[in-house]
Amino acid sequence: MTAPLHETSAGESTATVVGAPDAPGTPDNSGTPDAKAIQGRSPWQIAWTRLKRDKLALAGAFVVVFLILVAIFAPVIVGLLGHPPDEFHEDQIDPLFGTPIGSWGGISSDFLLGVEPVNGRDVFSRIVYGARISLLVAFLAAVFAVVLGTVLGIIAGYFGGWIDAALSRVMDVMLAFPQLLFTIALVSVLPNKFMGLDGSGVRIAALVLVIGFFGWPYVGRIVRGQTLSLRNREYVEAAQSLGAGRFYILRRELLPNLIAPIMVYATLMIPTNILTEAALSFLGAGVKPPTASWGQMLSTAITTYEADPVFMVIPGLAIFITVLAFNLFGDGVRDALDPKGSR
Repeated sequence: MTAPLHETSAGESTATVVGAPDAPGTPDNSGTPDAKAIQGRSPWQIAWTRLKRDKLALAGAFVVVFLILVAIFAPVIVGLLGHPPDEFHEDQIDPLFGTPIGSWGGISSDFLLGVEPVNGRDVFSRIVYGARISLLVAFLAAVFAVVLGTVLGIIAGYFGGWIDAALSRVMDVMLAFPQLLFTIALVSVLPNKFMGLDGSGVRIAALVLVIGFFGWPYVGRIVRGQTLSLRNREYVEAAQSLGAGRFYILRRELLPNLIAPIMVYATLMIPTNILTEAALSFLGAGVKPPTASWGQMLSTAITTYEADPVFMVIPGLAIFITVLAFNLFGDGVRDALDPKGSR
């Protein structure tokens, strides 16, 4: 049916052409909305939309990405803005008191964050290289814990019975084990060379394995609980009725639905690992000197904090900012992936 004529501002009449397409987003003649106006969104699109609204989470993500880039390009950054991290600068140290010459720990255009007391090493360079150690240990330990915890947790939750009981008891024992004391005892008896690694490489590998090994029960418990609630869902029963095997169901039906809680816990585990590595380095169970480490710098600053408090504040701020950024980003990811969330 042809639409009625309408008067234009110039006094001329126009008519809607029969069969002409309607304007986007408006109902057609049958009363059905335009298909482009209604679009379904996947859970990941909804989560991304929520995450973009969380300004604190985005700020945390920006800092995290910045720190990762700093760790990756540490040699380039230090080559442009600093000095080699193990190079001594005795000319920057007061020979009488052993403290940096000048105010604020010797901060200047040549030494952006000052120098260490006694030896005069560049604090900026050691902070940049220390980010490598902290992030490397934290990420690798988190990956190790997530992989092991996911595999054992999903097996315990799906198979149940004696398998679930045995793995649950193992998790309980691991959670009650004194991780800190075990790590200190293990590091003290490690050889200088082991499996092709030497020096700090042996310590880094030991920290990754120990922190990750004692972290998997937390992931395992979460995955086990989620698996218990998912294994009786309709789509799992449908796959079983069609003859799907157990490992097919674990891999194709259950695991994709566990990605969200695993991602959330992984993002919240990384800052905990950073604090653990810093604490172990502070106690002397971390990387060997002269390899730069934030916890090791804090330990060294104990003897000189009265004369040079800036040397203690800088690595402390580095740990604080890094952990805070990861926590803000992790909280944002958790809220974005929560199906009951209102944001």
